[in-house]
Amino acid sequence: MAGLEIKSTGAPDEVRNFVANGHADVVNIGGASVIYGTFEPGWKWSEHLKPIAGTDTCQAPHLLYCISGRMKIVMNDGTEGVMGPGDLCTIAPGHDAWTVGDEPCVAVDFGGYGQYAKG
Repeated sequence: MAGLEIKSTGAPDEVRNFVANGHADVVNIGGASVIYGTFEPGWKWSEHLKPIAGTDTCQAPHLLYCISGRMKIVMNDGTEGVMGPGDLCTIAPGHDAWTVGDEPCVAVDFGGYGQYAKG
């Protein structure tokens, strides 16, 4: 591995489109995958990624930093919260999530789950 690697989210290695209302830009860096996600208003995991993932709820672990917008997360056990700008969030597998409000939620996922939104 190189001692220094700099990459831009504006030039992702791969773009994975959701069924609708957003996309995940994948940047491979330092031997890991970082996801730069744009979740447009109206996006909901159970509607726009469930058909791609093929699971009842999201089974990806996440370590997120929210840049803008808001996202509500509801765990399978009923625990819930809302992530907003400047928040750091860790989410275990077994959840649904959706964009709250009229602004896109933009978040960076450092969780390293390289299969996210990949059919």
